[in-house]
Amino acid sequence: MNEEALVENIQNLLKEKKYSELKDILQDMNPADISALFNELPKDRIPLLFRLLPKVLAAEVFVEMESDSQEMLIKGFSDNELKEVLDELYLDDAVDIVEEMPANVVKRIISNTDDTTRKMINEILKYPEDSAGSIMTIEYVSLRPNQTAEEAIKRIRRTGIDKETIYTCYVTDDNRVLIGALSIKDLLLADEDAIVKDLMDTNLVFAHTLEDQEAVANKFNKYDLLAIPVVDDENRLVGIVTFDDAIDVMQDEATEDIKKMAAIIPNDKTYFKTNVFETWKARIPWLLLLMVSATFTGMIITSYESALSKYIVLSSYIPMLMDTGGNSGSQASVTVIRALSLDEVEFSDIFKVIWKEARVAILCGLTLAVCNFAKLLLIDGIKVELAATVCMTLVLVVFFAKIIGCSLPILAKKIGFDPAVMASPFITTIVDAISLLVYFKIATIVLHI
Repeated sequence: MNEEALVENIQNLLKEKKYSELKDILQDMNPADISALFNELPKDRIPLLFRLLPKVLAAEVFVEMESDSQEMLIKGFSDNELKEVLDELYLDDAVDIVEEMPANVVKRIISNTDDTTRKMINEILKYPEDSAGSIMTIEYVSLRPNQTAEEAIKRIRRTGIDKETIYTCYVTDDNRVLIGALSIKDLLLADEDAIVKDLMDTNLVFAHTLEDQEAVANKFNKYDLLAIPVVDDENRLVGIVTFDDAIDVMQDEATEDIKKMAAIIPNDKTYFKTNVFETWKARIPWLLLLMVSATFTGMIITSYESALSKYIVLSSYIPMLMDTGGNSGSQASVTVIRALSLDEVEFSDIFKVIWKEARVAILCGLTLAVCNFAKLLLIDGIKVELAATVCMTLVLVVFFAKIIGCSLPILAKKIGFDPAVMASPFITTIVDAISLLVYFKIATIVLHI
């Protein structure tokens, strides 16, 4: 059954008050699909459907829902209903919900958690936003190095039901210092008398509590892990970051970079959840900045007004030169920004990057110039010296654009700015001004104007 048919069927069953059939349909669905279904239904029907869900499934669906829908449900819950949902949530999911709710809702959430959970939530909330500590969970399985495989498996069976993942277990000493990791597969395949310290892997990939969450997410991509342990300054295990949280970080960071590259101030809301005024506030600062900076191109054209009056045809090729320069710069900047985000390029590589882009620029510029020269002579029918002026400018514009496009993101990262800011709009504005300066300078020399 497709989504439209499912929504229609759910609505019909609601009208007919066939709650038993509704419950049978919902309990066989994936939590993410139920959350998506709720988004297609009237808000006033969601609480009724939510209450039809089994307790564990209800908690899983709650995590997947949009924050405004979560807030609506919380406000409609009795204290007992709210406590049942909170008791089924993993700690990191509970923290995420607390971070997104208004103060009055947070107060009610906190008041309906037990003392231990409340303390753990507050501990995680102390970590800086976007750090590994802020996205970790403390629900992991820890083992001792002197345990046997049989004892370790018994411990997993006894404590694993409340853990977010049991596929990787972490070995700590009496002071909670992380000394190794062990997969459930290795435990199950080992002899019962085998000792954990002989089975564990001591070559660990881990994160520090204050490490940037994007760097942690990149470790998942690099090492193909399901979870990464998080340690404090004394190497004590304080939590783990799981793969699903890393995926969320990657998505959020990619969205943020795309918005910055399009000259939009990032926010956490989805497109339809952002109202017109908020969208205006996100876009107008950069538009104003770029508009002001673009006035330099007008000043350059004005300063060469007399030259243009002698060769009016020169002005007809300005858009082509500026667009080609902007596109060339954007190609280089986007490529380098991606390499920076994947840690493929460091500041120490800047000269290697410039050398590579310089060679690419020459090849691209010459190819464009040759094709354009033939077009100018055969189709436009302009004089050779005019065609030469345009094509020489084209080569230099592409060269400068690619050098600027590849170096600015690297320099931005070095001084602490987000490289994504140095993308299309910003670089295009700089390249436009340089294109005009180069164009008129070459025209002055070649055409003697």
